[in-house]
Amino acid sequence: MKMTQDSTANWGIIGHDWAVDFLRRGLLNGRTRHAYLIAGASSLGKMTLARTFAMALNCEQAEVMHRPCHQCRSCKSSRGGNNPDLILAAADDSGRLKIDAIRHVTRLLALKPYASRYRIAVFDDLDWVAPQAQDALLKTLEEPASYAVLILLAESADRILPTIRSRAQMIPLRPLPLQRIKEHLTAAGSDEARADLIARWSSGRIGWAIAALEDEAALNFRGDMLDRLRDILAGGRLGRIKMAEQMSREVGQDKSRLRGILEIWQTYWRDVLLESHDSPVKPCNSDRKDEIRALAMRIDAAGAWRAMEATRRALNSLTTNANLRLALDALFLEYPGLD
Repeated sequence: MKMTQDSTANWGIIGHDWAVDFLRRGLLNGRTRHAYLIAGASSLGKMTLARTFAMALNCEQAEVMHRPCHQCRSCKSSRGGNNPDLILAAADDSGRLKIDAIRHVTRLLALKPYASRYRIAVFDDLDWVAPQAQDALLKTLEEPASYAVLILLAESADRILPTIRSRAQMIPLRPLPLQRIKEHLTAAGSDEARADLIARWSSGRIGWAIAALEDEAALNFRGDMLDRLRDILAGGRLGRIKMAEQMSREVGQDKSRLRGILEIWQTYWRDVLLESHDSPVKPCNSDRKDEIRALAMRIDAAGAWRAMEATRRALNSLTTNANLRLALDALFLEYPGLD
């Protein structure tokens, strides 16, 4: 049966039509896998897709084509977060999953479903989990119960153990076209100019775009962090070290918060690099084009590239037990502007 956008509309997923189509086909043909790995950038819609797929798996609607129906007992309890057969692995105060939480969920998965076809567990940000903790999933993946389904979420599948990747169905999500995001934002009530700006800031992440439209704090945070980066670049060696100390106190052990800041800075350095090459591509941070142009004139393209690479390394260090204060020290001292 050929799937269409209308036939998958009840999933309520914006973009990622091919992924919905793929998962729906599995339901229709009775080919549900015991594990799925949904990979893609943060705020791209991975958790929304995972929870909607879980609803569809346990929906009580007789017609598979109409699952999830959003009306049956199972769908309503899943949407409300109180379905005993849908388990969301809980992170600790640092925002990371630890081995004890993973073991707890795998023990729950071994129990028969309370009132559904499947007992489903969702593990978010698995690529930020230490390899030893990831390893705790292997036994469940190797010998899954017939009623158990694992949905693993990750920004990068490369940071997932190969033994886990090989046992899960990959669902790679891609950033949405900016025009698609802009159309959704304007349909939601935004004026075109604001929708265009938010779409560019989103870097194709529909979840971030929706949150930014609904919550002014997300936009203010972005602006504050770009101002912070400007201050870092204006500071001398001692000033940068002091700012690294201040920032490490602010984020504490919340690596997800720091990751969001570094991702904002990545988009900025990308814009500087594009400007250094006189690229016709419109910058993501188009509201700061004068500032970006001035910085591109002070540093060459190689300096912008080194800053991007330094930020990327800092992001990668968040997957380890690296000391956040030392990582910020190193990053700020690598940024251009110091003689």
